Amino acid sequence: GRDGVRLLVSRGRSVAHHTFLELPRLLRAGDLLVVNTSPTLPAALDGFMGHARVVVHFSTRGDDGRWSVELREPDGSGSTRARAGGPAGAEVALPDGVRLVLEEPLGERGVRLWWARVRAADGSGGAAEVLALLHRHGRPIRYSYTDRDQPLSAYQTVFALPSPGGAGSAEMPSAGRPFTDRLVAELVSRGVQFAPVTLHTGVASAEAHEPPYPERFAVPAASARLINAARASGGRIIAVGTTAVRAVESAADRAGVVRAAAGWTDLVITPERGVRAVDGILTGLHEPTASHLLMLTAIAGKETVACGYTEAVRRLYLWHEFGDSHLILPDEIRDGPNCSGNSW
Repeated sequence: GRDGVRLLVSRGRSVAHHTFLELPRLLRAGDLLVVNTSPTLPAALDGFMGHARVVVHFSTRGDDGRWSVELREPDGSGSTRARAGGPAGAEVALPDGVRLVLEEPLGERGVRLWWARVRAADGSGGAAEVLALLHRHGRPIRYSYTDRDQPLSAYQTVFALPSPGGAGSAEMPSAGRPFTDRLVAELVSRGVQFAPVTLHTGVASAEAHEPPYPERFAVPAASARLINAARASGGRIIAVGTTAVRAVESAADRAGVVRAAAGWTDLVITPERGVRAVDGILTGLHEPTASHLLMLTAIAGKETVACGYTEAVRRLYLWHEFGDSHLILPDEIRDGPNCSGNSW
């Protein structure tokens, strides 16, 4: 079951081992969970460049109607491997007579992601055409460590809501995946609050380890009020996932006050920048060179992250989107000089 995954809990140098089902008793009344409501899109689509088969990952829709896309090659086992984008002007034939025309690399950080335009068989194009095409022929982006394709429902969280214009995330906001309706109900009954925000994630960068690209986000006024009220009353603000952190911190001022905000964020959270509104995070386990680890260090400090990951490796926790979870809480009681963990 989704809520049956393991849950590593870090507080300073102290590490404890639980299952996700135990989350309600690890939090307390007045705590607030910030959750991402972005739905996952069937963002992977088969196509051809000439006679060569490619897989297009649709990442982010721009304001000008273009999409940032990543071209991948089938690896023969049902998944894909990296492929350089371009060149400019190259076309990808998609289902239903639709053409994808590559225009230019996205930014100056490489050629993996490209801006591209979609042209339907009748010459029309636009966001609606792409979304309709994805829902007719697309599938969720498959991770290389999985052994089979799964339905879109496996990639949706209980927090996912329809977005205006059908927008969504290229890859699931996976930190929310272990939650179930039953678990949410128990948390609410214990006095834990929820503040919904939205951040539509683009494709991950597991191969290149780039910093995050700009993504569209929204923090509603009601959620901003909930966050500020919880902080004022002594509750802990715990973001469910790095996407929720990015959204909230993009809407927070230097004093940590959160206000309604929407648009694009290019915020990269590092230890030097720090966090202003978030006290803790519930997330998955990230690769050693992933930029997300900088965010975890900004929230909890280098020692806390190092202790947690040492225990995760020692106890064979599962990494990635369908793996186990890691709850990092504020260090309210100072620990001894060494990492320590409990037993199962």
